[in-house]
Amino acid sequence: MSTFQYNKWLIALIILGLLASLTINWQRHTVEQANATVEMVMEYEDIMELAQMEGAEPAGLFQQFKAAGITSLAVYETTLEKLNKSGKLTALPGADILHQDRTGMLTDPFWRSLIAGGRVLAEDVYIVGQDKQVFAEVMSDLERRLGPDRVTLLAEGDRPVLAVKANFEKVVKWNLGLPSDELRAVDNLGFYIVARPTNYTKVTADDVNAVFQRLASAKNLSAIMFSGDEILGYPDLLPLTVSYFKERQITLAMIEHPLQLQFLKQEGLTQVATAINYQAARVYAIPKDEQPKLKMRDAIQRWAVTDQERNIRINLMRKYDKPEPGKTLVETNLQYIADTKAALLAEGFVMGKAAIYQPYFAAPWLLALIVLGATAAGVLFLSQVYPFAARWQYLLTGLIAILLIFPVLKGGGTLSRQMAALASAIIFPVLAMTWQLDRWRKQEAAGQFAGSVGIGRIITAGIGALIATTCLSLIGGLYVGAVLSDVRFFLEMEIYRGVKLTFVAPLILVTVIYLTRYNVFDKVQTVNARGLWRQLTGIMEHPVTIKILCLFGAAAVVAWIFIGRSGHTAGVPVPAIELKLRALLEQAMYARPRSKEFLIGHPAFLLAAMAIYQQWPRLAQFLLIVAATLAQGSLVETFAHLRTPVLMSTIRGLDGLLLGAVIGAAAVVGVYVIQLIAARLVGRSPSAHE
Repeated sequence: MSTFQYNKWLIALIILGLLASLTINWQRHTVEQANATVEMVMEYEDIMELAQMEGAEPAGLFQQFKAAGITSLAVYETTLEKLNKSGKLTALPGADILHQDRTGMLTDPFWRSLIAGGRVLAEDVYIVGQDKQVFAEVMSDLERRLGPDRVTLLAEGDRPVLAVKANFEKVVKWNLGLPSDELRAVDNLGFYIVARPTNYTKVTADDVNAVFQRLASAKNLSAIMFSGDEILGYPDLLPLTVSYFKERQITLAMIEHPLQLQFLKQEGLTQVATAINYQAARVYAIPKDEQPKLKMRDAIQRWAVTDQERNIRINLMRKYDKPEPGKTLVETNLQYIADTKAALLAEGFVMGKAAIYQPYFAAPWLLALIVLGATAAGVLFLSQVYPFAARWQYLLTGLIAILLIFPVLKGGGTLSRQMAALASAIIFPVLAMTWQLDRWRKQEAAGQFAGSVGIGRIITAGIGALIATTCLSLIGGLYVGAVLSDVRFFLEMEIYRGVKLTFVAPLILVTVIYLTRYNVFDKVQTVNARGLWRQLTGIMEHPVTIKILCLFGAAAVVAWIFIGRSGHTAGVPVPAIELKLRALLEQAMYARPRSKEFLIGHPAFLLAAMAIYQQWPRLAQFLLIVAATLAQGSLVETFAHLRTPVLMSTIRGLDGLLLGAVIGAAAVVGVYVIQLIAARLVGRSPSAHE
C-alpha cells in the first residue's frame, strides 16, 4: 500500500494560521455583538392612508404605531399628484381651463382675464397654491428641474399661481423635493426621520445644497435612503453630498437587492459609504408583490431571521392591505408591527436608531499568517495527489505566500485575501476527507475490517470520524471568516467570489484523491498519480451500459439541482416541503442548518463508513465519499457569507453535524435492517462483504 506523508512543517503553518484566524474571529464577534439595534420604519404616507381608510384621527394612529414598535417614518419627495390629492395645491392642464371657459363654466374673473390676454395655453400646466410654504417649495424645485425660463409666477398673494411649460401627465409624477411640513410633522410626533430624496438631472451644487437645507430643520434625522438609480450629487458632486453626511453624522441606508446579494443598483452608493467611513446600515423590505402572499406569521419569522442572519438593521415595513379575520385593517397592521418587535426582542435585538459597524479592519500581520496557512494547505494537498520532496514543498509555499502576502502587508491585498479565502473553502474540506480516507486505508491494511463488524461499532466509529472530519473542515471556515473580516465585507460592499466553484471543486478534488488511493472497479489500490492517470484512461475506455447511462443521467440531475441551488441567482426552485422544513428548523434551532449537510452529506458519511467497514464495492464507497464531501464543502462555504455573524455560522455547522449524525445513524440502522431482511429471505446471515 502506498503511504502518503503529511508534512509536519506545513501542518504547523496551518495551525499558526488557525491561531490568527481565531484571534480575528473573536475581534469580529465583538464588533458584531455591539451592532444589535434595529430601526423599524414605515412610510409616513402608509399610515396616513390607513387613517383615511379607517376614518381614524392621524395623530392618534401614529402614536399607536409608535407604541407597537415603529421607531422611524420614511418621508419621500412630494409630487403634484400627491399635493393635488391632499388639497395642498391644485395643478391642472391649461386645456382644462380653456374647456371650462368655452363651455361657460369658468366664472372666475382672474382666469377669464388671463385667457382674454392670451396667457393661458393649452399645453402648459397651471398650479394654484393654498399653502404658501408648500407653493414656494414646489416653485423652487420646478425652477431647478426645468430652469427659471419655463416657470412663470402669474399671481402672488393668498392665491399664488404658477404657469409651467411641461407635459401635464409627466410633470405631476415628478419628485419635487422633500416636503417640509411632513418632516416637521414626523419630528413633532417623536419619530426618527428616514429621508428618501432623489438625484437631479444635471445636478448642480445648488440642488444638493437645497436638499440638505430643507433637511436642516429635521431634528431627528436618522438616515438617508436614496430613491432612484443614483445618489444625490452623482456623478460629479458626491464630495459635496459626503460633506453634509459627515457634518451631521447621517447614516447611509443601503437597500439589499431582492436576490439578497449586495444592494439595489444606485450609482455612487459605495463611494459615499467609503467616504463617510462606513457609517452605513443595510436595509431590507419584503418585496411588494411577495408580501400579500405571505401569512403574517411567516413575514414576522422572516424579519427575525433576516435581521439575525443578514445584518439588516433597518426594517422597511410595508402595510398589509387586507385585514386578518376578525380584525380591522388597522388592528391587523398594529399586530404585525407589535409581533415583529416581540420576535426581534426575543432574539436579543433592541429597537432604536439603526446600529452601525465600527470601521473594523483586521491587523495585516494576522491576515498574512492566514494567507500563509492557506498556501501551506494548498501545497499539502498537492503533496497528497503527487508526493514530491519536502524542499520543493517549502519553496513552492514560500513563493506563493510572498506573492500573496506582500500586498496584504502594504495595507491592501483584497484580491489576495479573496484568493486565500477561495483556496481555504476548497482545500480544507478535501484535506479533511483525505485524512479520513487515509485512516480507513490504514485500518483496512491492518485487517480491522476483516470479518463481521457490529452495527454499534459502525455507528460509534462513524460518528467519531464524522466529528473529527468536520472539525478539520471547520478550520477552513474559520480561515474564510477571518481573512475576509472587515467592515466592507460585513456590509457586502465587497463579497466572497466563487460560490459555485466552492461547491463543485471539492467534489472534483476528492475524486482525484480517491483515485490516487483506490481502484474504483476492484479492490486493488492504486499507487500514486500515475495510477490515477491509468484509472482515468480506463474509465474513458470502459464499456457504456444502460445502467451506467442511467447512473450518469441521475448524477447530471443531481448536479443541476446542486449547482442551480447555489449562489444568489434565481435557479432551481425550492420544493414547498423543504420550505416548511426550513421554517420549522428556524424556529427550533438557533441557526438553521443547511439541508445539503444534515439530509445528504453527513448521512452519506456514515453510510460511507458502513460501506468501508463492510467492504462494499469500491464504486459504492466512492459515490458515498463524494456525497459526504458535499457537506464538508457546504460547512466551509457557510462562512463565506460575511454578513452573517461568525458565531451563527459556527453554530449552523454544529447544528448540521448534530442533526446529520442522528439522521445518518438512522440511515445506517435502516440499511442494516434491510440487509437482515434480505439475508433471511435467502436463508443466511449478513456477510462481511455485503
